[in-house]
Amino acid sequence: MNKAYPSNLSRVQYEFLSDLIPEPKKGGRPREVDMWEVLNAIFYVLVEGVQWRALPGDFPAWQTVYTYFRNWRKDGTWLNIHDQLRDWTRIDIERHRSPSEAIIDSQSIKTAAMVHEAVGYDAGKKIKGRKRFMTVDTLGLVLRVLVTAANVGEREGGKKVLKRVKQSKNQVSRLTTIWVDGGMKREPFMQWVMNFCRWIVQVVLRPEQTKGFTVLKKRWVGERTFGWLMGCRRLVRDYELLPETSETFIYLAMIRIMVRRLA
Repeated sequence: MNKAYPSNLSRVQYEFLSDLIPEPKKGGRPREVDMWEVLNAIFYVLVEGVQWRALPGDFPAWQTVYTYFRNWRKDGTWLNIHDQLRDWTRIDIERHRSPSEAIIDSQSIKTAAMVHEAVGYDAGKKIKGRKRFMTVDTLGLVLRVLVTAANVGEREGGKKVLKRVKQSKNQVSRLTTIWVDGGMKREPFMQWVMNFCRWIVQVVLRPEQTKGFTVLKKRWVGERTFGWLMGCRRLVRDYELLPETSETFIYLAMIRIMVRRLA
């Protein structure tokens, strides 16, 4: 049994999550590793920001832990777990499983020195790295995430992440309104959303002559979610060689938040 690290799931939280964990594949070797320890190791990497090889010795072998992380990223297991927990979180506070409104926001973040794929320069933020496009509901729960090079434009990234939201189908069956910032205030983009997604775009602009921080209607929800992510050291900077891995760690951060709320 590993030590009681702050990132660990409690036994109650693990039991709550265990029903969503895939069964071992038929015909293969019996599963010998304790999945509670595997999940705790993955959340340790997420929260503490260490390399896979730097996992403490009281966790399962890092190769085993990484294999589960990678395989479940590729086969969609993490996304399925995330979506189910989001539904349960909404239902737990007596909301419909599908939101009627969503917010798009983006965050440019620096990449580690060894990262070269999908890296660009955001001239507006003066950041070389990647950009996270995120759609959240009005509770701040993530619908879909897209990680791109930082030089990808707001409207281009907005279209791509909304396509992912649209493809989730039943998850957004009631969605009608998308709240965006001024960077997406262009007629072609708004028309595309109406034609392709059948949703209405509402633009939230910063008040004129306002200096410093100000709370913006609806958009503050997305900013708060980015704040939640910054509680995980692995997400403070983008250390991942593949953008898809970065997206998975964001979903993992939300899984951890939702499990702690529900259990």
